[in-house]
Amino acid sequence: MNDGMRGGVPVLRLGDVLVTGLLNELDDKGALAFTEELTERIVADRARGVVIDISRLEIIDSFVARTLMELTTTSRLLGARVIVAGMRPAVAITLVELGLQLSGVETTLNAEQGLRTLGWEQTLVPPAGRGTS
Repeated sequence: MNDGMRGGVPVLRLGDVLVTGLLNELDDKGALAFTEELTERIVADRARGVVIDISRLEIIDSFVARTLMELTTTSRLLGARVIVAGMRPAVAITLVELGLQLSGVETTLNAEQGLRTLGWEQTLVPPAGRGTS
């Protein structure tokens, strides 16, 4: 059964785009499970894009940074574009201080901007029965 949370991190599907996030509690084992789950979902859902929201990530280490880079490369090989969204200033500063570059990783300020970058837009539809008279 593929409920989108096997690895402990929810993966939501919006059309042909997957949306997920990283949390502070993600350890090395969890990061590997997350990578496996996400790449399986890319193939199963034929996703053309993935938004990884890291706005709740308060700290980052070299392992998580490497995981994001490897995930981006793997996803590209599977035909999906990855956007890392919502990086906090402290996380960006830490990456710079550690000398880590997220080579090949596209970033946006927030998940909504990431979705737009992938060409996904929300269309507002008025609720039924609320048309103009």
